[in-house]
Amino acid sequence: MNLEELSFDEKGLIPAIVQDAVSKEVLTLAYMNKESLEKSIETKETWFYSRSRQELWHKGETSGNTQTIEDIRFDCDQDALVVLVHPKGRACHKGSYSCFADSLLDKEVPEKASERFAIINQLEETIARREAEMPEGAYTTYLFTEGVDKILKKVGEEASEVIIASKNRDAEELSMEAADLLYHTLVLFREQKLPIDSVLDVLKNRHG
Repeated sequence: MNLEELSFDEKGLIPAIVQDAVSKEVLTLAYMNKESLEKSIETKETWFYSRSRQELWHKGETSGNTQTIEDIRFDCDQDALVVLVHPKGRACHKGSYSCFADSLLDKEVPEKASERFAIINQLEETIARREAEMPEGAYTTYLFTEGVDKILKKVGEEASEVIIASKNRDAEELSMEAADLLYHTLVLFREQKLPIDSVLDVLKNRHG
């Protein structure tokens, strides 16, 4: 698509919603002009236009928290963008994974049966946040610091524990070990930049 076909506003700007390509968490809302969009496409990293400073800025230029672009999509009116990224570190200048970290409604985790797998989404988002913020003392931080070999070792260990619990016919032990295996597998997915949606798509295609 020709960039000239996009609908920039009267100031030459277009809103850009930045979304984690893996966890699907919305990270921030910023603005691009034609030049920053061109630089984003050219460098495969996010560049924005600061309305307050009236200049271009490269996300992560000073902090190191860059965002590698996977895709840039536009809406049906061609006046808004969604930028799918792989973030390296925090998105928010206040130090959090996402700029949208607070809720006006203080919503709690739903417990309805139709949303019984909501905890999986929560866990995937939490792991993504841990990788971005790397809070000291957190176990997930430790795993990402140690790297893929440590994560793979833990996946193997937990898989073995699942087998042992199954052989023991111990339902409580099996539940706990399976939860550990699922958690470490999700950490591995994050390290590999693999969204759980990709796995679900495979299951859907096989079922179909």
